[in-house]
Amino acid sequence: MKTYRFGIIGAGLMGREFASAAARWCHLTDLDARPELVAVCDMNPALFPWYTGHFPSVRQTTTAYQELLANPAVEAVYVAVPHNLHQQVYCDVLAADKHLMGEKPFGIDLPACEAIIAATRQRPDQLVRCSSESPFFPALQQLCGYIEQGAFGRLIEVNTGFLHSSDLDQDKPINWKRRIEFNGEYGVMGDLGMHACHVVFRAGWQPRNVRALLSDIVKERPDGQGGRAPCKTWDNATLLCETLDPRTSEPFPWTLKLQRIAPGQKNNWYVEVLGTQLSARWSSVQADVLEVMEYHPGVPQAWQQIQTGYDTAFKTITGGIFQFGFTDSIQQMWAAYLHELAHGQPKKPFAGCVTPDEALLSHQLFTAALESQRRAATVALATDIAS
Repeated sequence: MKTYRFGIIGAGLMGREFASAAARWCHLTDLDARPELVAVCDMNPALFPWYTGHFPSVRQTTTAYQELLANPAVEAVYVAVPHNLHQQVYCDVLAADKHLMGEKPFGIDLPACEAIIAATRQRPDQLVRCSSESPFFPALQQLCGYIEQGAFGRLIEVNTGFLHSSDLDQDKPINWKRRIEFNGEYGVMGDLGMHACHVVFRAGWQPRNVRALLSDIVKERPDGQGGRAPCKTWDNATLLCETLDPRTSEPFPWTLKLQRIAPGQKNNWYVEVLGTQLSARWSSVQADVLEVMEYHPGVPQAWQQIQTGYDTAFKTITGGIFQFGFTDSIQQMWAAYLHELAHGQPKKPFAGCVTPDEALLSHQLFTAALESQRRAATVALATDIAS
């Protein structure tokens, strides 16, 4: 089995999730590549003992990411840092001749993303991908299989979103995602958007224009020092896009909802595809259930529920009768990245990580959404999804 030695830059929540997925690599049964964690970087040294205590392979801890990049033992790097740092750190990773998995949105704004894309073009032998685990739930993999088969017929509409209520508490202290200098003007779109775009972009469904309604609901929050700090990022976003299906060359409406203030929602990803022959919908609220409705003239229309169980893109030791969860989706995403590292291509289209070109398309969409909000008008996107 081929081993790829990894470093982590940004040792917080998602860094620990990657490390945990790597520690459980024996859970996967059909991969011929595995990650080994050898180096960790964070500005907060208090995070290091968790890594060194659980991973004897970690031989370097540092507060300077340049030191990690200079380590010849590190072959690939996972970067999970605030958006304002993406351009510099990602480009430095590439310049150091390391493979890269970067967190969304791949830059604080469109120029930053374009600079990262330019750096990837100069390093074609390095695998560069963006983190998004949502399509790896088995029920959503089955829905994506219908997309590959062209089973929906002509698309009537598509609805996707990512909703949670983490910011409903107006006394929750402000953090970097609520500060425009760190998170960027996109606000919730940069924070959550890729999860709701991943399936649509991978399907090749191309947004032609967007009308955006963005909401700044909580204007200020506690600053942690007894005062109040202004919140200058968008809390919620609803985007209506005229979108083209390249299979039929016909347009359809795609509605994209991203909300950090969604009463009643804990952490809900959802995808709904309505077509003239088949419709299907999935939500992470009932993660192992796929709802499907076939249309036959003269036959009553009825949604059926399919419990998909543990039928994953990358096989595991877990029996198919059991349920799948968030940590499983993280490991499946990393299995997709390691498979592509080892074989040069995804196992199948919807079992692949977000590409730099798909990340760029998200920036083009969100930049147009900001302009739409400013003008209260529909704004066109002059772009194509690159292969």
